[in-house]
Amino acid sequence: MKYLKIVSVAVILLTFGCKSEIKEKTDSKTNHKEHQIKKTESTKKKKSLSPHTSTMAMVGDAHIHIDYSSPGVRDRIIFGGLVGYNNVWQAGAHMATWIETNKDLQIDGKTLPAGKYGFFTIPSKGDWTIMINKNWEQHGKDEYDEKEDVLRFTVSQKLSENIQEHLEYKITKKNETEGAISLSWEKVTISFPFEVK
Repeated sequence: MKYLKIVSVAVILLTFGCKSEIKEKTDSKTNHKEHQIKKTESTKKKKSLSPHTSTMAMVGDAHIHIDYSSPGVRDRIIFGGLVGYNNVWQAGAHMATWIETNKDLQIDGKTLPAGKYGFFTIPSKGDWTIMINKNWEQHGKDEYDEKEDVLRFTVSQKLSENIQEHLEYKITKKNETEGAISLSWEKVTISFPFEVK
């Protein structure tokens, strides 16, 4: 009888011992998996410093779309610093900014035929030069060629005391045939009107 009790206690101890060991192994695997999932989630959550974004609007029958990467100021001097004066700039980060319209637009007294175009600027302390170029798909301004400009014109800049942290484009509808396109970043805003043809 004593022998049976000892054997029973030994079996119970072994059983619970094995279960707790299995549980520990399972828990460590679960913790490892949870750690991997958390690590993956934190990797996914890491934001780009220049997020890819776009803006679009309908002005009458015209659908106008601007696609760009939006860098931040991050306590830097942007114009005359990071973006040098009197140099071609892709008006965004990474890939060149592009603009697409399904209708002809009149800008600065000239016609921009319906299509997709690269959008470039030459910032300066005074007026900026705007270039709308046939080559819309390029990294930065690597392949920019002035000969491929469809439109080239100048605009005045407006300065603000307030900082626009991230580069932002806006397409503003004035009425069924007229609108404006603007770019704001740091303390600078440039804007130009267009008319749907």
